[in-house]
Amino acid sequence: MSVKEQWIEFIHDLQNRICAALEQEDGKAKFVEDEWARDGGGGGKTRVIANGDVFEKGGVNTSVVYGQVTDTMRKALNINGDQWFAAGLSLVIHPFNPFVPTVHCNYRMFELYNEQGETIDRWFGGGTDLTPYYLFEEDAVHFHRTYKNVCDGFDSSFYPRFKKVCDDYFVNTHRDNERRGIGGIFYDHQKADDNKDVDFWINFGKACGNAFIPAYLPIVNKRKNTTFEPSHKYWQEIRRGRYVEFNLVHDRGTIFGLKTNGRTESILMSLPATVRFDYNYQPVPESEEDRLLQACKHPREWITTIDISEEDWASRVNRC
Repeated sequence: MSVKEQWIEFIHDLQNRICAALEQEDGKAKFVEDEWARDGGGGGKTRVIANGDVFEKGGVNTSVVYGQVTDTMRKALNINGDQWFAAGLSLVIHPFNPFVPTVHCNYRMFELYNEQGETIDRWFGGGTDLTPYYLFEEDAVHFHRTYKNVCDGFDSSFYPRFKKVCDDYFVNTHRDNERRGIGGIFYDHQKADDNKDVDFWINFGKACGNAFIPAYLPIVNKRKNTTFEPSHKYWQEIRRGRYVEFNLVHDRGTIFGLKTNGRTESILMSLPATVRFDYNYQPVPESEEDRLLQACKHPREWITTIDISEEDWASRVNRC
């Protein structure tokens, strides 16, 4: 089986497993699939969940697309070649309860070919990051530890390096470098070399993708029945506004997709159903809302500063 075929098989299987796990956790809503074809080559499967008992809106998408390298691509991606191929899984989940965090996940592979159809370049990228509305430090530790364990199984330098890339990427620079969440891992343009071959990067991407369910679903299960007030929902929608700002102003994938006539509905699937853009909204100093905001302004080393055992994490009682 070729590298391309291995990766396509994996992302479709991962899409199925993640959708099944999310449906089970929600208990009510089911994903609706919209299979689409792309003018120029390829297509994808957009799966959307909405108005559930747990998940207000979300999507788990796969795309397998290809085509001719255009001048826009050459400038935007700084690439050369005659043809290209890209395949990946991308998801965003927006829960209803403000004590359950939003999550984003994306893993992809890109190939370039010359005029003879020979592969002249290939790279891998992806990551998973968490966007809570209220900060439960033990949840942050669990999420980060899950991905650190994955990274450490491949290269002990990966977690600190890819965590920093994530912290530095998902930033609303126009809001005094305020992060949209508490990070995770993010990597891009990783290529095979003498030390890490193609199989290494495929297996790393698979391991990261497979870690999504154990990293996120236990947090959802722990927080989804937490009682909340209208004020908590209000704050969630304020923070969702920051999420929208990042995706539309800074996110490279969103910008590139819209500028190159990508499938708009799939691209904007990442946006939440309801948001607020209040003028100069500021949380009360030292409130739970402000504590979350400070964590977004000042990235933390979750594993070393507040490490707890998985047993302790599982037994913690909701604070709010």
